[in-house]
Amino acid sequence: MSSLFLPRSLPSEFFMGYTLLAYSRVSINKGSGILGGYNNNIYYICYSLLLTGKVPTTEQVNALSKELRSRAIIPDHVYKAINALPITAHPMTQFITSVMALQVQSEFAKAYENGIHKSKYWEPTFEDSLSLIAQLPAVAAYIYRRIYKNGEVVSADDSLDYGVNFAHMLGFDSPAMQELMRLYVTIHSDHEGGNVAHIGYLVASALSDPYLSFAAALNGLAGPGHD
Repeated sequence: MSSLFLPRSLPSEFFMGYTLLAYSRVSINKGSGILGGYNNNIYYICYSLLLTGKVPTTEQVNALSKELRSRAIIPDHVYKAINALPITAHPMTQFITSVMALQVQSEFAKAYENGIHKSKYWEPTFEDSLSLIAQLPAVAAYIYRRIYKNGEVVSADDSLDYGVNFAHMLGFDSPAMQELMRLYVTIHSDHEGGNVAHIGYLVASALSDPYLSFAAALNGLAGPGHD
């Protein structure tokens, strides 16, 4: 990331013990993660840090990237649910509808119905979370293009990293936008404050699956007074 988007004045403990400036120069060596050298996989690195507390290896970054790509397929019924809404519907209304349509694939809901022990709740929750993370960019981009670009959809490019691929599907391919989107998704991967996160936690406390919890949080985000 260039200094245009990443000032050197960021605090030293900004994100999991590292500055975003340091993340922008993360280089992954085989077998161990070290800081130094530019890397385009900043989102995968930060996501792995949130899960494990460690800078991931090359193999771990590649495995996560591959896993998310494999889960990014959107079922046809999701697009049908979006298209059933007027194009004038608020973007967040369309987004929330798409998440609720994705909920039918919830692994947690299926596992709970089958009597999974509470000590194993985290496993299908993790599966749902991975799938949701993988699918959200394509759905969000579809809604954006539906409303503002005459429905001219831009297909995903699996050769691109998470943030850049999202920018690409939105229709932005400039280097500046690519860097901005990498920074944007990285910062928001650890967004745990305000009414949105509170709503998500509250709904999840009732054993609602990640899709239901995330949709509820989005309803809070859609309000004009959200913080």
